[in-house]
Amino acid sequence: MSEHLKHFKALHSNMAQAIVGKHRTLTLGLITLMCRGHLLLEDVPGLGKTMLARALTRSIDLEFRRVQCTPDLMPSDITGVSIFNQQEHRFEFMPGPVFCNVLLADEINRTSPRTQSSLLECMAEAQVTTEGVTRTLPEVFMVIATQNPVEYHGTYPLPEAQLDRFFMRLSMGYPDRDAEIRILQQQFTGHPIDNLKPVISIAQLRALQEAVEQVHISEPVLGYIADIVRASREHPDLELGASPRGALALMKAARAAALIDGLDYVTPDQVIKVAEPVLAHRLILSQPARMKKLHETDLVKAILKQVEPPVLDAAQAL
Repeated sequence: MSEHLKHFKALHSNMAQAIVGKHRTLTLGLITLMCRGHLLLEDVPGLGKTMLARALTRSIDLEFRRVQCTPDLMPSDITGVSIFNQQEHRFEFMPGPVFCNVLLADEINRTSPRTQSSLLECMAEAQVTTEGVTRTLPEVFMVIATQNPVEYHGTYPLPEAQLDRFFMRLSMGYPDRDAEIRILQQQFTGHPIDNLKPVISIAQLRALQEAVEQVHISEPVLGYIADIVRASREHPDLELGASPRGALALMKAARAAALIDGLDYVTPDQVIKVAEPVLAHRLILSQPARMKKLHETDLVKAILKQVEPPVLDAAQAL
């Protein structure tokens, strides 16, 4: 087993102590981190969305900040503000919570579009510009946002431009019976999150991120990704398909999935594994599709059935 794979498995098993029965969700969340992406967790309250963010940061000893999004939250409450220092007779910049490694924007759709948009530059360019001054965010930086897909009263749906900034959208889902019993047993006297310790360093995480970029991806697989994305733009049930940013995200996620599978090259199988969480939130349904109560995930599955994956020989794979 390679050193990078050992680090991934250590992270996964450590987080699984606090997040029970969610193997795939943890894997996809870690893929997002390995690809330097941002994560949108969409689910009803009480399923462990915040716990996932906390388990991730505790497993790597990252600096974690949480912002509870409310209608009166201002952009400066996230990015920071300049305050006049009376002793030195000058303004001093007070960094906001975004200056950290992992920022949890809890219930992001409850804050105004103006405040939501304050995260766009942070997520796209890992920097913050305030009062004409640009400040760089830490090298390891990730936004994990949560939202409740059921309750819409008093919310501001995320615009397409911001949804496209998220690398993946995941749903925790309810645990099965055995997992729920384990959750109850674990929390007789406390929460297992309190016992989590870092298992890898930030330097090892950066090495893991760099290892993803070394995974080979052949031209036929790149063509397969392009065909999937183009099919989403031409699908009759979709008003808007995936952007080139979506194609890039799919490529990166497939490379990370290959690394986790112990391969140094990407096959169509890895593309298929990550296509739904990478692409679904980037698609906009047509009005007839909404009336038929179709979901974006249904259309990603339909597109994957429609687009024929390439058959690779040994020379093409490598």
